[in-house]
Amino acid sequence: MEQKRKNDSRLLYLVDGSSYIYRAYFAIRQHLTTHTGFPTKAIYGVTNMLLKVLKEKDPKFIGILWDAKGPTFRHEIYKKYKANRPPMPDDLSVQIPYIREVVEALGLPQKEKEGYEADDLIATIVKRMSDTKILIVTGDKDLSQLLSSNVSIWDPMKDEFLDLAKFRDNFGIEPKRLLDVMALAGDSADNIPGVPGIGPKTALKLIKEYGSLENLLERIDQIPQTKLRQRLLENRDKVLLWKRLIRLDDHVDLDVHLDDFRRKPMNVRRLRELFKELEFTTFLKELSPEKVINFDEYSLVTDEGPLKDLAGQMRKRGEFVLDTETTSEFPMYAKLVGISICIDPPKAAYIPVAHETNEKQLPLDVVRKILGPVLADESIKKIGQNIKYDLLVLSNHGMELNGISGDTMIASYLLNPSKHQHNLAEIASEVLGHNMISFKEVTANQKKEKNFAYVPIGLAKDYSCEDVHVTALVKEILWKRLKNAHLWRLFKEIEVPLIKVLAKMEQKGVLIDQVGLKTLEDEFTQRLEDIKNKIFQYVGHEFNLNSPKQLAHILFEKFNLPQLKKTKKKTGYSTDIEVLSSLSKIHDLPEMIVEYRNLQKLKSTYVEGLKKMLHPKTGRVHTSFNQTVTSTGRLSSSDPNLQNIPVRTEEGRRIRALFIADPGSYLISGDYSQIDLRVLAHYSKDEALIKAFNEGLDIHGKTAAEVFGVPAEMVTPEMRRIAKTVNFGIIYGMSPYGLAKELGIERKKASEYIERYFDRYPGVKQYMEHIVKEAREKGYVTTLLGRRRYIPDIRSRSRRIREFAERTAINTPIQGSAADIIKLAMLAVDKELKKSRLQSSIILQVHDELVLEVPKSELAHVKELLKHTMENVAVLNVPLTVTIKCGLNWAQIEEV
Repeated sequence: MEQKRKNDSRLLYLVDGSSYIYRAYFAIRQHLTTHTGFPTKAIYGVTNMLLKVLKEKDPKFIGILWDAKGPTFRHEIYKKYKANRPPMPDDLSVQIPYIREVVEALGLPQKEKEGYEADDLIATIVKRMSDTKILIVTGDKDLSQLLSSNVSIWDPMKDEFLDLAKFRDNFGIEPKRLLDVMALAGDSADNIPGVPGIGPKTALKLIKEYGSLENLLERIDQIPQTKLRQRLLENRDKVLLWKRLIRLDDHVDLDVHLDDFRRKPMNVRRLRELFKELEFTTFLKELSPEKVINFDEYSLVTDEGPLKDLAGQMRKRGEFVLDTETTSEFPMYAKLVGISICIDPPKAAYIPVAHETNEKQLPLDVVRKILGPVLADESIKKIGQNIKYDLLVLSNHGMELNGISGDTMIASYLLNPSKHQHNLAEIASEVLGHNMISFKEVTANQKKEKNFAYVPIGLAKDYSCEDVHVTALVKEILWKRLKNAHLWRLFKEIEVPLIKVLAKMEQKGVLIDQVGLKTLEDEFTQRLEDIKNKIFQYVGHEFNLNSPKQLAHILFEKFNLPQLKKTKKKTGYSTDIEVLSSLSKIHDLPEMIVEYRNLQKLKSTYVEGLKKMLHPKTGRVHTSFNQTVTSTGRLSSSDPNLQNIPVRTEEGRRIRALFIADPGSYLISGDYSQIDLRVLAHYSKDEALIKAFNEGLDIHGKTAAEVFGVPAEMVTPEMRRIAKTVNFGIIYGMSPYGLAKELGIERKKASEYIERYFDRYPGVKQYMEHIVKEAREKGYVTTLLGRRRYIPDIRSRSRRIREFAERTAINTPIQGSAADIIKLAMLAVDKELKKSRLQSSIILQVHDELVLEVPKSELAHVKELLKHTMENVAVLNVPLTVTIKCGLNWAQIEEV
């Protein structure tokens, strides 16, 4: 039946547009916005629904019907009609013009009529075109009254169809009698009360029994139930009014012909413009590819002469875009397959060096000899997309890359740090509206592991040249946006220079104690087996410890423990770590399971992870430091992630002990002391906080004395612990509820702690109020170096979403500024090491700590250099303090 509908070329689709606007707005839980904070979820939802209709049904005739702005004839009949509905939210009303524009660009006819609702227009069209097959696209039950042999309903959001036969089966009445049911039961959405005490089930039963509302009212005296009879008598006149309000007006003065609803061709160019502006990357990809760029001027360089000519052009221009093609996503394992260069777009060249396709290409030695000096020349600017990867690959193949001038991935990130992806395909789609060739496409013929070395050189040329061509095009646009957003200095003076520092850290890597790694792996394996056997003995039988279903049965049925929360899909009760931790306080079994899970995670993530990532030639792990992942500007690490190794547990210390220095060398760390709180003091200008830091006081001890109202010497360790939690909780905008949960105390007590804190540090409260107000006005907050983070949810009508956004606004300038400072420190320390011609090198950056590998002969010098440099990279209202520690491994580091 559905297939028949799709193929019926004269089937008319009538879309209840207004109902879908509200459905999209309230149904989509995410607070979708552009990076500037413009709300988009209603536009997204309606667009998605319409694209589904077009894709699945491919209608030839379609009309989108809208409610007209302002009162309708129903308001004249009943002043309270829809009176309980609040006015359209501001963040929805601003989306309406865009929705109309999207509909126009999709080529869909749209209609509205002053004084009428979309339902009335649909009813009128259905009546006037009674011989036409019509499919009403809606989720509104009111329109079911229009069902007939020619009229059906489809709700694409639920993918539910309703025709006349199905309606009769479901309700046992004719569609036109739905009016009578609704008049009796009322409609709270439209503020139509109905008859008190009569719900939908009773209303349907009455209409089925008496045939119609009018028959029911004429035979009220025959109703046996006294209360029901009395209610109907009291509301006889009103219920007829309700029916008039609910009845659709099918006499709207509307000129209607089938040709009025003929679908027009999509205006793809306008859709691209809209989707780019609204940042609908997914929809951009679905559009038929537009030839934004062409490949006509891409060339292959497989002879020495043309390569020399290319090198000469690169020198002459003084700036070019480059990209490498390799055999692995991990640069320390990647074999160079080819290099692409773009000097003057649309011209681009590909230099193949190691394709396994038996095609002509240049030997790597020749490429190294001719291109090497150009790549190493500091005066010639190089631009790339994730150019750190290219730097590492080229370096590992004997070619130094100097003169890095910019990175489009980092530029995209700075412009919108909350965006999840900054790969070139996403940027090209958003900025140019161009769909790039994918790696999957060029390796489609490879059956097993995908390897670029087996891609034919002609196809590789188009793929790789497109990369540099697109990078060259988006670079111009992104550079301009950075300057307009006052992010250019941050980009050029911090993020771009940091690329080379991070690359050196990654290339150096961290030495691993392989004997210790094997010993720890064996020990963890045995301990896991012991814990598992202990659990099985406690339970009385074996079961799958990794099965939430089996574990839930053991905990909640066998041992009858409290069921604290359901799973996300509401199919059973949760056994997540939060639930198990709570249950551990009252029972031994969940405590053992938590111990098992924690140890299992440490073993798989770090012990097995380190073993897997250990480089066979260097004996080191070469983690990747990512500049474009966190929303605050902090670096992250991956493959392996070295920022989440537990610090305070014995197992965590054992893992850290595996990270060792070369024989004859030490690991030295410089760790900023309480940098977040110092930045808070700087921003808030709170006199008491500034005084405490300037006098070198123990800030947590001082806060404890202030909050608990005792002399400093009477502060207990427990008081200090609470004060520390309060101090850091304030930075993260923690609520009394959150603090109470963190400390395990009553909410009232937590509120008292926070109130006392603000009484002692009023500047902090003023800062928090000021930054939230500023974020609400501007839509974003900034750090000390101008790093920007947009916070669109700060204007949300949802209290929960808005309060989370306010906490983000409070925290971001603090955490982001701390990130700025550690990046400044990395640049400065690297510069000082080079200036002093030392062999020491930075090998790790973890949160507020730098770790260096230092030969014993340089130990004293580097300790002094590290402390002095880190403490003087930024000037705040309070001093920056750095703690220096050293040791033979990461766990043994001791304060000196």
